[in-house]
Amino acid sequence: MKHSEIRQTIIETASNLFYEQGYNSTGINEIIATAGIAKATLYNHFRSKEEICLAYLQYMNDSFLAGIRKFYLTKSTGQAQIIALFDFLLGFFQESDFNGCWCINTISEIPKDNQLIRNEIQLQKKHLIGVINNLVQNTFLNKSVGEIDLIARQIYLLYESAVAESHLHQENWPILAARKLCLQLLQFEAAAIPAS
Repeated sequence: MKHSEIRQTIIETASNLFYEQGYNSTGINEIIATAGIAKATLYNHFRSKEEICLAYLQYMNDSFLAGIRKFYLTKSTGQAQIIALFDFLLGFFQESDFNGCWCINTISEIPKDNQLIRNEIQLQKKHLIGVINNLVQNTFLNKSVGEIDLIARQIYLLYESAVAESHLHQENWPILAARKLCLQLLQFEAAAIPAS
């Protein structure tokens, strides 16, 4: 197996274990055994469990952003693409391995002073806000940069709460409620008179 393939196998194995069991509950030896590699092989690719965690977060985020973009691009430009974010989440929730947000799960397990992992998670959340911001900008051409940013952050908060609460309750009603609130927000903003 090529160097890059071994690295990817470690990342995917660790990602499945971290997401399913939690970061702290998954040991290095379990990753090694599940991946079917030698300990030396793992340490040739990653110096620490923290490095594996960063690779896991990046892998999950890359997969998520690619999936959500592919999904919303199947919808008409405008409000339909924004609402598609919640439809994508509904599909994600319905998957058998849904375990909430990998970022929030991880941040709840690391020490408060672990700035490396915290920075990565904050960066990923900024990327999501950026995706939403672009969709809002394409929907409301007459809004100011500040107005677009505020709307995007409001939608982001609806989305994040839907992820967390659907995971907590193991039901889809938080996603459906957040979707409805988002639609109401978009309709309100569409009807609002532009500031002169």
